[in-house]
Amino acid sequence: MIWVSWRRQRTEALIAAAVLLALAAFLVPTGLHMASVYHHDGLSTCLGPAGGASCDDTIQSFTDRFSSLNNLIAWTTLLPGLLGVLLAAPFMLEFEHGTHRLAWTQSVTRGRWIAGKLGLAVACALVAALILTLLLTWWHAPLVRLNGRMDNGVYDSEGIVIFGYTLFALGLATAVGAVWRRGVPAIVAGFAAYFAVRLFVDTWLRQRLMPPLTATWHLMVPDPRALRHALVLDEYPADAHGHHVLIPANECGAGRALKRTPGLGDCFARHGYFMHAVYEPASRFWALQGIETALFAAGGGILLAFAAWWTYRRV
Repeated sequence: MIWVSWRRQRTEALIAAAVLLALAAFLVPTGLHMASVYHHDGLSTCLGPAGGASCDDTIQSFTDRFSSLNNLIAWTTLLPGLLGVLLAAPFMLEFEHGTHRLAWTQSVTRGRWIAGKLGLAVACALVAALILTLLLTWWHAPLVRLNGRMDNGVYDSEGIVIFGYTLFALGLATAVGAVWRRGVPAIVAGFAAYFAVRLFVDTWLRQRLMPPLTATWHLMVPDPRALRHALVLDEYPADAHGHHVLIPANECGAGRALKRTPGLGDCFARHGYFMHAVYEPASRFWALQGIETALFAAGGGILLAFAAWWTYRRV
């Protein structure tokens, strides 16, 4: 049974392997180049408290140099969904082609057939997620040391969330395919639903998984250390108690985008303005990752269980 299931899963597994191999062929040389520049510019010396204005300029120059490449790599956040729905295809195609009837008339029970199919798909999905996580974590390492990993583009590629994303996409496509029994439409619908859920989580739910913290400080002093590598959800001028204030037009640059210019701190000091930030600290990275992974993995598990039940009872 396992051998037959692997034969049916083999094509999609090889396609997933080819995708990961192509990604590695792009990430390895660019990652080595970025790491070489990081060490050549001596950016590791800027990570301590001794780093000054020259370090800020060097870090900004390094970030700007690789910003386009980093923005391109950010699109890999779609890969867990693509891999998940791809690995769900063999299960759906069994119903579309009617080959499940042949298996059920042999010595294989319906329950064992379902368990073998879904178990192999889950195993392939977890292996693919592991490889993708290792590749992206290694590539992002220099940028993470400088800027942290709370930004969505890095957060979605680090830690353990890719496992949850892949399982959720697998479960979503499998559930749709079990009911619809059409391979390609189920793959498209599953990925579209996955993308919608990911967009909702990235833009709204993630910042509400844990109550955010706040900080109020004067621009004449350095930013609070708690904001270092944090995910800043909102930032605005405030009074000493953190209440939002409206700066009159043409005062302290209110007529244009508020920027950290040298004269801005003096202007804020003259008028008694402060800065206020709402943020998720970098120390919450693993807590947020654990909650989000649990939500996606639980959703994927429920959808897989539904697909198994529907197949066992309704097909």
